[in-house]
Amino acid sequence: MRESGNIVRTDMDAVDRKLIHQLQQDSRQSNAQLAEKLNISTSACWRRVKALEDSGIIERYGALVNPAAMGLGFEAIVHVHLTRHDTEALARFIAAVHLREEVTECYATTGQADYHLRVLCRDIEAYNGFLEEFLFVQPAVNSAQTNVVLRRIKANAPLGG
Repeated sequence: MRESGNIVRTDMDAVDRKLIHQLQQDSRQSNAQLAEKLNISTSACWRRVKALEDSGIIERYGALVNPAAMGLGFEAIVHVHLTRHDTEALARFIAAVHLREEVTECYATTGQADYHLRVLCRDIEAYNGFLEEFLFVQPAVNSAQTNVVLRRIKANAPLGG
């Protein structure tokens, strides 16, 4: 059970799960196409999609983009260690991360590092600029460890229902 906003959905049935799976595979399918694949009426399909959106299970729709095809051939996972953990320092760090397009994902985690960033850049020189001009000038950042991604094995996998 996942809480999205103030609404928690625990009543998903097999049709909802199939609908989610179909949308994760191709979110550009029409309502009529989805309804046909699920063997339900178009109005029932629309109501189910709307309920999944309203409950926060479906957060948004988007396109899966190939970073290398966009000229972003360098990918790294950066483990960030902070020196300060007060509310103001954390808020400033998080706000700064949101402004950087190189950072495609950011996670606050348990363990040795405080944050893990997925960073995409044109090349190693651009990544070095990201470190020197952004990450290492953040007041709360103590250190960072970089793991260069050699190849993606599994990414953007659909969630099970």
